[in-house]
Amino acid sequence: MTTRNLARGMGTFFKSCDHPQARWSKCPHDYKIRFRGPSGRQIQESGFGTQEKAIGRLTEVYDTKRKKPHSQAKAERIEKYGRMSFSEYAAQWRTGQRHLAESSAKQLDSLLANHLLPALRSRRMNSFDHKVVEDFVRNMETAGVGVATQSNAFDKLASILLDAHRLGIFDESPLRGVKPPQYKPSRSVIPTPSQLAAIRSGGDDSFQLLVGLMSGCGMRNGEAAAVNIRNIVADDVYRVTEQVNQTTKTYGPLKHRNPGEYRDVPLPASVKDAIELYANRYGTIDGYLLRHPKDATRPFPPYLLQNQWQRLKKGQELTIPEGVVIYSLRHFFASNCLMHNIPITDVAEWMGHKSIDITFKIYRHLMPGTVGQAARVLDLGLAA
Repeated sequence: MTTRNLARGMGTFFKSCDHPQARWSKCPHDYKIRFRGPSGRQIQESGFGTQEKAIGRLTEVYDTKRKKPHSQAKAERIEKYGRMSFSEYAAQWRTGQRHLAESSAKQLDSLLANHLLPALRSRRMNSFDHKVVEDFVRNMETAGVGVATQSNAFDKLASILLDAHRLGIFDESPLRGVKPPQYKPSRSVIPTPSQLAAIRSGGDDSFQLLVGLMSGCGMRNGEAAAVNIRNIVADDVYRVTEQVNQTTKTYGPLKHRNPGEYRDVPLPASVKDAIELYANRYGTIDGYLLRHPKDATRPFPPYLLQNQWQRLKKGQELTIPEGVVIYSLRHFFASNCLMHNIPITDVAEWMGHKSIDITFKIYRHLMPGTVGQAARVLDLGLAA
């Protein structure tokens, strides 16, 4: 069967017989046409006695599609995407999440595979409403899924449904009125200055350096593992430019940041001295202080810090207060800032939080102001 294409988007006309195209005008068989319908599906029509009639029909269909009003385009979009199963739609949506860091992408894929798709795989997109979403949340609760995972799974479902809502699939958002899972992280245990001093005195030199960077500059452990002496941009400023990715074990962009973006953080004199002392004692490679202990061409893997922390704790070589974890070192930085009246906006920026809401949610209780104190201060102004 030979076909003949017209202008892009118009479709094709052809004959199903064995006659070559040069004989079509004298062949008694009818012409057939093939084109894409509004939903993108291929449509075939037959019964056209002449080539002119076949082309005329294709031109009519093409002109109708080109001149269709906005409302018709929306209706066709709703028909196309509304009929999709959740798994089909989620797969298309997933391809657009190119901005995600590798670790975030892995978390997303895990939530899709283990929670969203098993529950919603075959459901048509146009069948979602608030009851479907509420049932999804309730089923996670019944299954004993952790509240943090519930919250993350709900957020991903919300992102997918919001994308569909923008396309017009829903007249009203299926999220409206749904109460999300309430994840309230337990209050962090923060070491006291004396406890931190004891922690900083234990372990090997790399351990002590990492503890200093996290507690003194607020770095994440992956950022501390990528410490580079060239990033000391002033006597009291360190520029955090990259991290050792927990998943790939390679250098990568900062969390919530694009490649090349950075943040400047305070550099206490004691931490600066520790960086320079380590560099003088062990040298650097391209400015990096820490490297893989078995292969100097590779970055220092952050899990080695966790391994040493656990080993010191288990061997009782280090007195680590109950509830204090490695991330408590970063919490100490935030606590130290806020207890000395440094604005929370600055703390949020230095810690690299995605928004100040995160900083406020975690550390509000550390801020020195209280309602009673505010009342007394306000009263002074009113009495003046």
